Amino acid sequence: MEFDHLKPNYKNLLIIGTNFKGCLKNGFPNKEGLKELYTFSDATEVILSKITKIKLVGVITYQCIGLDIYYIKDTINVRKRLDSLYLNEFDSSKIYLHLKKDKNREYYYLNLFPQNFSSDFILDQEYLIELAKAGDKLDDKRKVTHWAYFKNSKKREKFVKNIKALDFQIDSVYAKNEDKYPYQLQFSRENLVNPKSIFDLTSLIKVLIKTSNSIYGSWGFDSKTKDEIYEK
Repeated sequence: MEFDHLKPNYKNLLIIGTNFKGCLKNGFPNKEGLKELYTFSDATEVILSKITKIKLVGVITYQCIGLDIYYIKDTINVRKRLDSLYLNEFDSSKIYLHLKKDKNREYYYLNLFPQNFSSDFILDQEYLIELAKAGDKLDDKRKVTHWAYFKNSKKREKFVKNIKALDFQIDSVYAKNEDKYPYQLQFSRENLVNPKSIFDLTSLIKVLIKTSNSIYGSWGFDSKTKDEIYEK
């Protein structure tokens, strides 16, 4: 986020990474894997910082591969110095290095900067990451439950009609007289629960709720690593 705010004049994209042995079944690094990645990343940063001005804008781990995403000011001798480092200190056959001009930061905005950024987006991703760390692969469909709150019953009825058309099931309808939005609704649908699917799903619901001037409460689903329902 800081990179987007400051917009430094670094026009070159450098993606550098390696395979790591300490890998969980879901592709995330375990403690040993993190040590491997930190050692690799620290050594890379030391070399880069001696050559040019740099900004680390993201870290990606995927299927036992760790990638550091940099934007750098100059490229002279970067590849040569890094190749020398990896040849002497690491298994160079497992190194991934991609360097190209990216003056408009296209990679950053398409792949790292969250679209429709909001605090809810960050919270959703953090919760899903915690589940993944606990061993939930998040790779199957399951019942995802949602809660919404309305000022009056007519707005709720209209919303119910809309979501039923999208194959949602109504689980519970109830009211609390003391609330500003007393007419409450619990509804659900079978859905994929990976980060992108949850983002797309909650974005759709929020659009429908916004048209009724109501409030989206939260979502939740059964975790594969716990007996109780997981609620965001």
